[in-house]
Formats: sequence, C-alpha cells, structure tokens
Amino acid sequence: MQPSPPSLLSKIAPILGITFLDILGFSILLPILPYFVQHFGAPKIAVGLLFSTFMACQFIGGPIWGHVSDRIGRKSVLIISQIGATIGWTMLAFAPTLPWVFLARVIEGFSGGNISVTQAYVADRIEPSQRARAFGYVGASFSAGIVLGPATGGLLLAKFGYAAPFLLAASLQVLTLLATIFFLPESVAKKPEGEKASELSDVPRYLADPAVRPVLIQKLAYALGLYSWFASYALVLQAQLGYGPTQTSYVFAGSGVIGILLQVGVVGNLSERLGARKASNIGFASAVLFFLYIPHVRDVLSLAFAVALFALGTSIANATLATLLTDAAHERARGAILGAGASLESIAGIIMPTISTGTLALFGSAPTAAISAFFVFVALMLGRPTLKVFRRDVRHKHP
Repeated sequence: MQPSPPSLLSKIAPILGITFLDILGFSILLPILPYFVQHFGAPKIAVGLLFSTFMACQFIGGPIWGHVSDRIGRKSVLIISQIGATIGWTMLAFAPTLPWVFLARVIEGFSGGNISVTQAYVADRIEPSQRARAFGYVGASFSAGIVLGPATGGLLLAKFGYAAPFLLAASLQVLTLLATIFFLPESVAKKPEGEKASELSDVPRYLADPAVRPVLIQKLAYALGLYSWFASYALVLQAQLGYGPTQTSYVFAGSGVIGILLQVGVVGNLSERLGARKASNIGFASAVLFFLYIPHVRDVLSLAFAVALFALGTSIANATLATLLTDAAHERARGAILGAGASLESIAGIIMPTISTGTLALFGSAPTAAISAFFVFVALMLGRPTLKVFRRDVRHKHP
C-alpha cells in the first residue's frame, strides 16, 4: 500500500510557523518606532526619513537576495536575513543616539527579503493549482503576527520602557532562526550536473518576459495605492471619527482577524473555482469600493462594513498576485523576480506616504482615498488585457 502524499499544510507548516514568529517580532516594533525616534528629540520628519531609509535599503537588497536564493537555496538566504534582523533589533534595544537607530534599520533593510524569499519557497513546494490557497495561508500567518505584535509591544513599553519590546523582537527572531536551521527543509532542488545557474545579469531578460512584465506593472500600481493608504489610514480615522491610538489599534486588529478568516476560508476556494486572474480582479474591485466608500464613514457600523470590504480586497489581491507572479516566473529566476516585485513595493513605500499625508492635510479624506482608488483601479484594468497572457502555458517556456 502506497503512503498517501503529504497535504498542502504539511508541506508548508514549517514556513508558516517561521513567518508567524518573524512577523510577530517585526510588528512589535511598528507602533513604537515613531515614538522611539522622537524620544531622541528628533522632529517628526525624521520618522518619515527612517521609514524611507529602510524601504530604500530593501529596494536595493530585494532582487539581490532573491537572486542569491535561486543560486544557493531559500533556506540559506532566510538564515542570513534572520541574522541581520536579530542584529538590527538588538542594536535598537541599546541605541544611544539617533544615527545608531538609522544604522540598525539600514542593516535590517539590506539583509531583508524574507517575504519574497518565503513566497519563492512556497512556490517551490506547491503545485500551481494550489498556490493561491498556500499564499492565503502565508497571509493568514502574517496577519496573525500583525494582530498580536503591536499589543504585546505596547504592554512591554508601558511596563519596562523601550528596550524590552526590542529585545523581545530580537529573541523571537532568534527562535525563527533556530526553527529555520533545524526544521525547514530546503526547497530548491540541486541543479543537474552541467546545468548553468542563472546570473544576476540574466534578471532583466526574465523581467522583460511578456508573462512577467504585466504582473509586475500591476503589482506596482496596487502597491502605490496601498502604501498611499497605509500612511494616512490612522489619520483619516482620527479626522472622521475622532479616533486615537487605542481605537485605531482595535480597528487594525479587527481587520487582521477578518483577514485571517478570509485567507484561510475564502481565498483558496475562490481561486480554485475562478482561477487566480479572475479572483485577483474581485480583490482589486473590492479594494476600489472600499476607497470610494471610506470618506463617507461616520459611525461604527459603517466603519465595520468598510473594514470587512478592505480585508476582503487585500486578502484576495495579495495571495493571487503572488500566485500570478510565481506562475509566470521561470523556476531558475523565481526568487529574483519576486525580489524585484518586493522592490516595487519599496518604491511605493518611499514615494507615496508623503504624497498621501500631504493631500490629507491640504484637501481632506476624500481626495486622499481617491489617490488609492485610482491606483488600485489601474491595477484592476491591467488585469483585463493580461488575461490572454495567463491563458497560455508560458511558465516553463522561457529561453
């Protein structure tokens, strides 16, 4: 009697646990870093500069580490990234000056790339028909970390000061590192003897492929809309509902919980029924509706509906975009292409926060949400002409 094949969850269970621990540690820092920067007497603009510096470092490092993971394996690159994060977060715990804080974020930014390498790992292990469901599970692990991390960091900060949450984040990163070393199997198969590994100079050729290029452009449009909104979301809630940090944290946590449920129970079924392309368009359309609706929110009930709409849109779009990109990418350059996609997100993270917050200050909530609605609508429209591309089996026909 032949043993039954491993289930999808058993194939990716180690990477799900590692993702959860990694994001839990990272999200502990999210609500604290802005206040930590001001703790050194720095102006508010230094907060934005710190964020942009980190994203710029990730922009440079993403494709490089993705390419390295194609050559030496995903596991090795994840280990390097986790060591860099551990060093960076430990430096934050003992930072004596603001330049030290910037240096810590530069180290973590350059050594980063966990998300794109994790996506490449999942794509290596899972057959195309189940990738959207698998990416939904990864998104659920990500959301679970985001839900629990900020509350944990806030409690530690209130009781023990800034060093405690940073040290906990570093400790969690050490656990992630140990889990990767001892429990995560390598996903990149050893190349047959005589087969030449792809070079970094090959990456532009892969990115120009007619199956890859449209998805990257679509990913950039979507990222421009999301990063514009992430920077102004809390400020919009403050302007329209009078919310402070506590209420806003509840909204974020609620959105994360809804996202977990959708990513586990809806994304995979929808993608398998309709295909990743059509499902992604549903996600983009839901997000556009959210951005059009949010300026009219004035009470808790309408906010709850808006949060659910946003969670639906982002849960579907994030998982299906990753699926489309990994399906289109050549196996030998999968990590590099996903790293390039992460760099596009970094571009959005560098450019859009200043634009959206400036628009909010000058013109209010509706024009601010309209910026995000415009870019996500562009992503939705880009999904239509590329439909023919994804009907062709081009995944393994790259030269």
